Amino acid sequence: MFYKKQGFPEENELVSCTVTSVQYHSVFCTLDEYGKSGLIHISEVSPGRIRNIRDFVVEGKKVICKILKIDQDKGHIDLSLRRVTESDKRRKNEQLKQELKAEKIIENLAVELKKDPKKTYHDIAKPILEEYEFLHDAFEDFVEGEIELKDYDIPKEILEPLEKNILEKIKPKKVQIQGNITITTYAEGGIEIIKEALKKAEAVNDEAININYLGNATYRIIVEAEEFKQAEKYLNKALEVTKNIIEKSKGEFSFKRDD
Repeated sequence: MFYKKQGFPEENELVSCTVTSVQYHSVFCTLDEYGKSGLIHISEVSPGRIRNIRDFVVEGKKVICKILKIDQDKGHIDLSLRRVTESDKRRKNEQLKQELKAEKIIENLAVELKKDPKKTYHDIAKPILEEYEFLHDAFEDFVEGEIELKDYDIPKEILEPLEKNILEKIKPKKVQIQGNITITTYAEGGIEIIKEALKKAEAVNDEAININYLGNATYRIIVEAEEFKQAEKYLNKALEVTKNIIEKSKGEFSFKRDD
């Protein structure tokens, strides 16, 4: 990964680390994004008593840690593994995944233009990362029309093919509306009536609407679209179709939208 941060991380920051050495009471790591070393004390590896630290970490393992304390004068960085929640891990790993995607776009561009990938990355990333923490964030803003890459000091021979590759690989963000539909019917063939109603609801736009059974006569509806107004239109139409079919069969229909 080309991506590197300058200086020291901040306290409570989530960082990707590679375990380099496992000792009896501590674990030494390299902070992948900073190129610096850090230490996880055994008490910060996992809650509860640890009999064998190697049950949790081994050399070469990638882990997500939280910064506890920094002594810049001594160059010491204290890390915690046990204070990182599952949602923290997912969020950080998603950031890294998206940044790797941005780097892959640049690598493919370098191959296409027969240029050195590392230099191409530097030429693109250096001006952008003065304003953004991650390249992928800037690429997404470009796709959404919020920035122009020509406003950054990117070499002209790279700019146009870069924009083309970004637009091919990164799609605009979609808005999502979701909620629960509850259906009750005592009509003969009630299950088939419900299936028909939900099938026709999804048919309003089968690419945007997804309905799944949760149990207890409740169904989850999720609607995605590029714009909120469009998602709202699909949702209302799907609910109208379902409600009409269910109420014609003397059934009961209700919808509770997520906050």
